[in-house]
Parts: sequence; structure tokens; C-alpha cells
Amino acid sequence: MILLIVCVFVAGYLAIALEHPIGLNKAASALITGVLCWSLYAFHTADVHTVNEALQEHLGEIAGILFFLLGAMTIVELIDGHDGFDVITTRIKTTNKVRLLWIICFISFFLSAVLDNLTTAIVMVSLVRKIIRDREMRLLSAGMIVIAANAGGAWSPIGDVTTTMLWIGGQVTTPQLVSHIFLPSIASLLVPLLFISLRLRGELPIEEPSVRAQDRPDTPARDRNIVFYSGIILLLLVPVFKSITHLPPYMGMLLGLGLMWVITEILHSGKDEQDKNFFSVMYAIRKIDTPSILFFLGILLSVASLESLGLLEAAAKQLDAQIGNDTIIVALIGLFSSVVDNVPLVAAAMGMYPLEQHASDDPFWHLLAFCSGTGGSILIIGSAAGIAAMGIERIEFIWYLKRIAWLALMGY
Repeated sequence: MILLIVCVFVAGYLAIALEHPIGLNKAASALITGVLCWSLYAFHTADVHTVNEALQEHLGEIAGILFFLLGAMTIVELIDGHDGFDVITTRIKTTNKVRLLWIICFISFFLSAVLDNLTTAIVMVSLVRKIIRDREMRLLSAGMIVIAANAGGAWSPIGDVTTTMLWIGGQVTTPQLVSHIFLPSIASLLVPLLFISLRLRGELPIEEPSVRAQDRPDTPARDRNIVFYSGIILLLLVPVFKSITHLPPYMGMLLGLGLMWVITEILHSGKDEQDKNFFSVMYAIRKIDTPSILFFLGILLSVASLESLGLLEAAAKQLDAQIGNDTIIVALIGLFSSVVDNVPLVAAAMGMYPLEQHASDDPFWHLLAFCSGTGGSILIIGSAAGIAAMGIERIEFIWYLKRIAWLALMGY
């Protein structure tokens, strides 16, 4: 039965990878894979109650990620709906492809360290959609944003879920993590960035401004600035909220969304209902790409079934028994994180290697933080940032594999 579950998991990933050739939306493939894996798990064990408990536990964690994603995407849509990104786009004057790509990547790299890689990917991919009209260049930029966001998240204790786990668990401390991981992280971005810069040539065509929605009123500069700066500040305060309250990040994100709701309601309280509609939270929520959120749900459910079966932990122990070299094991964990979620892999490693064996700030933990954070960039479905970018920009798995994966691998 376990072999059958693994086969379903692999078949589901293949269906996602071949989304366009087979003509089936990746969200459908992910949802079917997730449900089938858990159904087979239920048939596999006589104690269905245990399976239900495991599912409920994982669903709580998954719901937190989905609510975080929903909140962040809604805030970004609100900013976009108020033309808030014009605050940035009007300041980016260059049309040189290489120079623009470097600007985008370095903003993503440092923003990810103070925000997190998922939110950074959502914000930056949405920003790129406003700056770049050329489809191929936009996809290339989105792929590099995934690499930059994951690299930036690896050297910050709040930049990636796995580094946060290691930080809270006492495996790493902030000063040591930053001092040891910053240079490797920026190198993992610079290597693909330099290679891709050698292949890019020319200038971006100067495009006409995008057409505004029919009957949609202009956004006053005051409203645009208020919404933009409020949204960015509230996103940046999510990690601060987590540090103060010790509540999950999605609580801070939902608080930020609620405050944005209040701010926009006050801003547009004097408008008639037709004009107010375009700037409301309800309108922003309707523009959210729901299939992307369902795709996220299916992927996380699939990986959770493997974790509950103990397959990920068993794989980690098998690596330890067969290889024995900590450096190679951690490097392989990073590679595996491009296929399955890095959170259960890091959790398994934390359980296998107690602090008595590897003390706090041991190079082993720093290497694990780097590999688990940056390894997910190798495949688009290997990180939350990649999955978010895939949904927003409609990036095909095969396209990413051909154009971006080898660059991410070289940086890794």
C-alpha cells in the first residue's frame, strides 16, 4: 500500500509537470493527488481515527499557510487596485534588461530577509507584472525572484519557515546565522544572475500605460500613497507581531488585512457605491487567483501524507545509515526539498541530530539552514515562493525546468 501511495504521489507530480500537454489544470491534479494519498493511507491502517487525527493536525498547519497566502495576496491586490505600485514603478527608469533584472533580484533578496520569501515573491511578481509587458522577460524575472527570495530568506531567522524553526529550536542564533550564511546566500543568487546576464541583450520596449478598467475612477495621489505605505508597513510588521505574541504568522497577516479593510473603508467612505466598489477589499478578494490557493492545498496535503506515513523521516534515517557524512546528507536534504516541502525534512533532521550531538551554531545547522532554504529553488514546486509565483504568473513546470532550474542548481 505504501508503494501505491508513493506511485500516486509521483503520478500527481508528473501530471502537474505536464499540465499543458495533458490539458489538465495543475490545481485539479494536486487536489486529486492529495485526497488519493490520504484515502490510501486510511485504507492502509486499521485505526482510521489515527489517520483522521493526523489529517486534522496537518490541516491546521496547511490552513495557516493558506490564510497567510490569502491575506498577503489580498493586500497586494488592494495596493495594485489603488495603483500603489506606481510609487515604485515611476522611480525605475531603466529599460535595460540586465540592469532591471539586477534591481529586481536585489530588492527581492533583501526584502525577503525582513519579510519572508513567500510574501516577497507575491509582492515582487505582482510588481514585475506592472513593470514588464514582455511575457518572456516577465517569466524570466519571476523565476529569478524565486531564487532571490529563497536565497534572501535563508540568512534571516524570519525569512524562511525552516530558518525560523532552527532559530526557535535553539539550533542557530541570529548573529551567527547572518554572519555565516549571508555570503553563501548572496553567492547562490549572484551565480545564476551573472550567467543569465551574459545571455540577456537589449532594451525593453516602451509600452503604453495599461488600460484602466472600464468606468473605474482615477486614484488620487493621496489615496494611492496611503494604501501603498500602509500595506507595505503592515506586511513588514507581520514578523514583528509573531516575535511579540508568539502566534503563527497568519494571525499577523489577517490582522494586517483587517486594518487595511478599515483604512480603505475610511478612505472611500464618501464615494458612491459604484466608485467605491473598485477599491474595496471584496473587489480585491474576487481578483485573487483561487485555483492557485487550491493548488497549494493539494500539494501540501500530498506531502503531509508522506510525512504522516513516516516516509520522509525514514528516508532521512536511511541517508544517515548509508552515507554517514553530515555534509553530503544536508546537501541531499536541500536537493530533496526541491521535490517535497522542506519543513518536514528539516523537522526530521532536527529530531535525528540533537543539540548534544551538534551544539547551537554548529556549522551543521548553518549548512542545513542554507541548503533547505535555497534548494527549493531548483524546482518551481519546491518552495512556497515558487508555488506562489507559479500561480500568479502562470509559469509552466517544464518552462521553469528548462530555463531556471539549472541556474538555481549552479547557485546551490
